[in-house]
Amino acid sequence: MAPIINIKNVSKSYRLYKTPSDKLKEICHPFGKNYHREFRALQDISFKIDKGESVGIIGRNGSGKSTLLKILCGVLQPTSGLVQVNGKVSALLELGAGFNADYTGRQNVYMNGALMGFAKEAIDEKFESIVEFADIGDFLEQPVNTYSSGMYMRLAFACAVNVEPDILVVDEALAVGDVFFRQKCYAKLEEFRKRGITIILVTHAMNEVEQYCQRAVFLEQGNVFFEGDSVEAVKRYYLAEQKDQDDACHVSGVHQDAAIQFEGKGSEIGNAEYFWPSKEACYDISQATQISNGWARCTMVALCNAKGEPCRSFQQGEDASFFYEFEVLRDIEVPIGGILISNSKNIHVHGKSTLEYGTEVPRMVPKGSRLRFRHDITLELDVDEYTFEAGFALIKGYDYERGSTYTHDRLFEKITRVCHLPGVGKFAVLYRKEGRPVQRLHYGICNLAGNVTVSVQ
Repeated sequence: MAPIINIKNVSKSYRLYKTPSDKLKEICHPFGKNYHREFRALQDISFKIDKGESVGIIGRNGSGKSTLLKILCGVLQPTSGLVQVNGKVSALLELGAGFNADYTGRQNVYMNGALMGFAKEAIDEKFESIVEFADIGDFLEQPVNTYSSGMYMRLAFACAVNVEPDILVVDEALAVGDVFFRQKCYAKLEEFRKRGITIILVTHAMNEVEQYCQRAVFLEQGNVFFEGDSVEAVKRYYLAEQKDQDDACHVSGVHQDAAIQFEGKGSEIGNAEYFWPSKEACYDISQATQISNGWARCTMVALCNAKGEPCRSFQQGEDASFFYEFEVLRDIEVPIGGILISNSKNIHVHGKSTLEYGTEVPRMVPKGSRLRFRHDITLELDVDEYTFEAGFALIKGYDYERGSTYTHDRLFEKITRVCHLPGVGKFAVLYRKEGRPVQRLHYGICNLAGNVTVSVQ
């Protein structure tokens, strides 16, 4: 079957002039002198998207994402290359695109439909569903320039998803609106995925890419830096993002008291009862993807039950012990180790690291050491199959000591991602063999701590 989108050797160039008059000078020059410099927003990129796929387009600012989307939607023409789009495209690009600010919401619904090739009669049939989805009340009869950004996006999203597209393109649109509307939007995206509609999602919210996209295309300076599994693409994005940061977490030499700070190789910090699993508990990571900046590599991942036995299936509420080991390839400061668990729908259900636990960790680890993590988790999860990711990062000692005074976003910026293994292992959560008081512990993804009291009045 032919792909629904085929991008082959596509480039897009712009002529940049220092002043507007330089453009006129170039046009009028008798010998064709150039007064411009060429900027290549896209450079010979190629990829395909099959019908029914959900694909993320990610990249830092200036990487060419918006240019690529405009080419896909027919707003721009490429300078060179082949673009094949085999289906009707409905697009939500930047806020303000596609609507006339002086028209009312009703008028914009019909104008938007006409631009997509629908007759008035076809829009009449869809009008009520559009209005119901947007839920903006009497503002429908008011000019769009009186709308808040949330109301604008409600109407724009309602128009885009109620015209039965073959391809839905969403560019940073889901960040606008209250939580109830965002839930409605994501439910609609899930419905589209089940119906085989192709979705292209562009966002800086990497968790959305991991959870809603099967694949991702990572653009860097107009080139395809990586194309493949969305989780792996996101990890590569984070590594690329931190390359421009100072190498502040690197320790140029090991202090004389490093062995004291590390409490001696082979010890387990903060736990007197040291246990390490047998080879039978280990996953085969020889072919696993390791996304690393070169400062460490993973040498072992294992999973055991509470008895320390190799295990891949757990009853609801059972304890599991995740083990992961990294060889440190350069001197580093405070290490961070963590596990991220995802369910069969690729939704992140739990992620936690030594940083969130407040685990006692060494302040310095010398090159050549092997860092071992034992991560115990009570699997209060829904009955399902799960995958997990093991990750290793680090932080400066200065920032680690002051972490509690930082906001989450500020602390997140201080972390240097070193090595991650997405989807390195899998396990299953099953019903309990004996239900006390019932076999199923809860409904939904996870089991939240709480209590219920009952009284008769």
